[in-house]
Amino acid sequence: MDYDYQNASNDSDFVTETLDDQVLSDKPRILLMGLQRSGKSSIQRVVFGKMPPNDTLYLESTTKIQKEDITRSFIDFQIWDFPGQVDFFDEMAYDPQDIFGTVGALIFVIDAQDDYNEALHKLFTTVTSAYRVNPNITFEVLIHKVDGLSDDYKIDTQRDVQQRMSDALADAQLEYIHLTYYLTSIYDNSIYEAFSKIIQKLIRELPTLENLLNVLCSNSGIDKAYLFDTLTKIYIATDSSPVDMQSYELCSDMIDVCIDVECIYGSAQGSSPHNLSILDTTGRNNNVMDGQQTPVSLDDIRDPDNESLEQRSVQQQHRLQNSETEASSLIKLDNGDVLYMREVNRLLVLICLLRQDNFEKHGLIDYNFHCFKEAVTEVFEFSRKRSTQQQQHD
Repeated sequence: MDYDYQNASNDSDFVTETLDDQVLSDKPRILLMGLQRSGKSSIQRVVFGKMPPNDTLYLESTTKIQKEDITRSFIDFQIWDFPGQVDFFDEMAYDPQDIFGTVGALIFVIDAQDDYNEALHKLFTTVTSAYRVNPNITFEVLIHKVDGLSDDYKIDTQRDVQQRMSDALADAQLEYIHLTYYLTSIYDNSIYEAFSKIIQKLIRELPTLENLLNVLCSNSGIDKAYLFDTLTKIYIATDSSPVDMQSYELCSDMIDVCIDVECIYGSAQGSSPHNLSILDTTGRNNNVMDGQQTPVSLDDIRDPDNESLEQRSVQQQHRLQNSETEASSLIKLDNGDVLYMREVNRLLVLICLLRQDNFEKHGLIDYNFHCFKEAVTEVFEFSRKRSTQQQQHD
């Protein structure tokens, strides 16, 4: 659903009428704000729309709020992309409570390749005004378009932005408002790394997931483990060892490799519970419901009990539907390390980096993974029940 604000300045009831027409959901809301041409829409299209970064050069400037529900993803929230030229804190025209009252994170994008004096003024106004409406918002600042800039210039720019915002908040006696800063670009994995850390702040199960990953790594000889959202390549949790960009990029790129291979060769769905698609998760395990016939093996035809072929086919369909159905992949690197991927469910995938000699105990690793998978399932099942009970109580 899109909200057109081209004539909003002439209509003081526009936002109120628009929001009244919309059924606001309980999903966490993430706002993308910033000046025009700062790169907000490009970020949204690349991270959540899988648009190639070079194609964003042809995007037009945003003139209306673009609201998107993130579907087919573990990360269940809404993204709102705001036009940079509209003041949404004008209480004569807009109701800030309707816009910022249920926000989980406010992401402000600054173009590092442009003069950012105006952007810093807009950032200060936005943060202080939104905090008065909802003190629970997490404020994130993306110092964007840093590709092509030298490392020293990137660091100096981030230091300058942080210092000037810190001074401005201190002068206004608002030192308690906390902002987090990231250097990002859509042409590398820095934008995914930043969004991973932003999304993790909105996941209340994060400490439990980190503990489970720590146990898995220590008991399996795994050097680093990431729990990825399959659709966006955002990792929602990792173990407590330091995150280095090289290991993260390797694990993130493995998802693309698996998808590319599957696009070329296809997937053998129905032939084995371990040959499943991570490219199209919506049609998985629907052979019976969709009316597709599951292949029948020779062992099923040679029926010792003289059951009919049709009866045996139905039984095999039932077994396949109820079996453990996670995709898996293994990549051996030139340096001897191993990238090991296992699917937790159709929305989450675990990718581990470990040494090849540790992978020789792959039976133990497989067993520990299934224990991890069961624990993760229980965590989110408990969280779902708790959320349902809270909604009923409210």
